[in-house]
Amino acid sequence: METMDRNLALELVRVTEAAALLAGRWMGRGDKNAADQGAVDAMRAVLNTIQMDGVVVIGEGEKDEAPMLFIGEHLGCADAPKTDIAVDPVDGTRLLANGMPNSVAVLAVAERGSMFASPEVMYMDKIAVGSEAAGRIDITAPVAENLTRIAAAKGRAVTDLTVVILDRPRHDSLIADVRATGARIKMITDGDVAGAVMAASPGTGIDAMVGIGGAPEAVVAACALKCLGGDMQCRLWPRNDAERRIVAERGIDTGRVLGLNDLVGSDNVFFAATGITDGELLRGVHYFGGGATTQSLVMRSKSGTIRRIDATHRLAKLRQWGEVPLD
Repeated sequence: METMDRNLALELVRVTEAAALLAGRWMGRGDKNAADQGAVDAMRAVLNTIQMDGVVVIGEGEKDEAPMLFIGEHLGCADAPKTDIAVDPVDGTRLLANGMPNSVAVLAVAERGSMFASPEVMYMDKIAVGSEAAGRIDITAPVAENLTRIAAAKGRAVTDLTVVILDRPRHDSLIADVRATGARIKMITDGDVAGAVMAASPGTGIDAMVGIGGAPEAVVAACALKCLGGDMQCRLWPRNDAERRIVAERGIDTGRVLGLNDLVGSDNVFFAATGITDGELLRGVHYFGGGATTQSLVMRSKSGTIRRIDATHRLAKLRQWGEVPLD
């Protein structure tokens, strides 16, 4: 892997800000693909101004047939540093389209060859926690045992914990198991990157995220958790007969437990997220006459630096990112 000496974090936040500013115009308008397309266009435009040779490893669109930043696409305007890029232009497209909380624009960058890719299986079973419970989780154990371990690590009772779970029929049994422990549950309809980051961030009131979600989102979340000192374990979860057939034909081990270092092998990871709609993690885009405000989270694992950035943007500077009306 090639070492990245330059701190890219403050350059990358320009990318997520641009995506959020353009996608935010579609809040509550019921068009997921239009919102996603705006974010994709903005991300691509700004990424191509950054001095790096980036390759998209975790792209947008394969899982849900949305507008794409495609896997293998080269972005940036220099020959070095050579990087892997993971993007989620809108984590929570349905949240954004319906005007609901916690949609964010997300980007992660690490050294070339360090990010895990799973083009054959698009979902994973996951558990994510913050630094206090790092090293204590075991995805192969029952959820009750994991919650007991997390509570002990945090000096709490299990009934004090709050767990994020995606609201899906596939989680009915998991939800029942968590309820049986007495722990509280925060159901989310989408956005499990934000859910994992909330689980690892102080002050959100979230102690863990569990359940099945997108495999690409797991890699993006792992980049954030490396910066936050959190922990995550995952296992591939074939979602249909076609994926199960591929798993059998290629001998893919769906029982293998993937830890943070399997999901992103580099210890020099950059992560940026900008809120699109207001949420527990970040404030969303707020427009006003002549401009807009954003709030972003910017992190680097090598230094352990975590920044929250409140920015004000002039409307005249935003029009270059697309044709969505900004007035």
